[in-house]
Amino acid sequence: MLTRRTLVAAALALPAASAFARPLGLAAAAPMIDPRLVGRALAALFHHHRSIWSRDMIAIADFGLPSSVPRLFLVDILRGTTTALLVAHGKGSDPDHSGMLQSFSDIVGSAATSEGAYLTGDAYGGAHGPSRRLIGLDPGNAHAEERAIVIHSAWYANPDMVAKQGKLGRSDGCFAVGEADIATVLARLGKGRLLYAGRIDG
Repeated sequence: MLTRRTLVAAALALPAASAFARPLGLAAAAPMIDPRLVGRALAALFHHHRSIWSRDMIAIADFGLPSSVPRLFLVDILRGTTTALLVAHGKGSDPDHSGMLQSFSDIVGSAATSEGAYLTGDAYGGAHGPSRRLIGLDPGNAHAEERAIVIHSAWYANPDMVAKQGKLGRSDGCFAVGEADIATVLARLGKGRLLYAGRIDG
């Protein structure tokens, strides 16, 4: 159970010399996210604090939700606000294209979504336009760079896809957002921040 006391204790456990924003406001800023998933994201933030050097903003992707609803949450810890956006999952995680992620995988060539904590890397211009590199920090996403798992935009992640077919299209494992949302995602989720992807089963 996440309480103010446990959050304060966890925040105080960070290095005293840290000049980064402490994540006290995360649970309060993101009440629409399953608190168990918020707890996992907080645990990842503390576990990987040496790698994640900016803690003012984090992203949580709740892949327990269908692709037809906003499930990529950009949590502004300092302002106490959350923006929810559509995001596609990988073909290998939903082979029947049901709109629900069935499983995670980090196998090279799987075209699946991987679970765990990511460190946001450099922005660049790629085949899908403006994008941001991701570095996997956990065993379940350790091959993210080798697999070229990034944040990018795609036409199949636009809201009109939900209106047409009741779900988004699928990526090759990347976090694909709508074409109108990519600028917001890249600006708010800059380099050195946490993106946590997971789901709560049951």
